[in-house]
Amino acid sequence: MKVENIHTRTIPKLMEEAGVLLDSLSSSNDRLWPDAWPPMVFDKPLQVGAAGGHGPIRYFVKAYEPGRNIHFQFTGPSGFNGYHRFELREISGGETQLKHILIMNTSGMAQFTWPLFFRHLHDALVEEAFDKAERELGLVPEGHQRSGWVRFLRKLFEMKERKKRR
Repeated sequence: MKVENIHTRTIPKLMEEAGVLLDSLSSSNDRLWPDAWPPMVFDKPLQVGAAGGHGPIRYFVKAYEPGRNIHFQFTGPSGFNGYHRFELREISGGETQLKHILIMNTSGMAQFTWPLFFRHLHDALVEEAFDKAERELGLVPEGHQRSGWVRFLRKLFEMKERKKRR
C-alpha cells in the first residue's frame, strides 16, 4: 500500500528561529519532539548516518541540512519501506512553513498495522510536535486534541512498556 502522509504548519517566525528547533531533535534539549512520546534517540549526535528511532520505529539519518531539513530512512518495523522528513521553508512576510512528510510503501503486516494503529499515533505525534514548536517560539498553538482511539492505543503501549520493564 502506498502511503503519503503530509503535515504542515505555518509559523509567524523567521526560518532561522524555527531552524534552531529542528537542529535540537534528539538532543538533551530537544525543542521539537513532544515530551509525552517515546523519545527520538540516535547512536550519535544528529548527523548523516546516525541510527536509531523512537519506540518501535527505526530509521537512520540519510540527509541533513542544518536549520532546513532532516531526511530519515526507515529500517523498521518490517514492511515500512520509505522515509520521513522534517523540512522548513521560508514564506514571505517573515513566516516559516514547518512540514513533516512520510512517504512509504507498506508490505506484509504493515499493510494492516499502518492504517489501524501507526497512522493514528503518527498523526497525533506530529501535530503535538508542531504544537511544541510553537510554544518554544513563544506562540500559543491551537492545541492538538488526541482522539479516543489514540488515547486507547497509548494506554496499550504504556502497559506493554511497563510489562517489558518488569
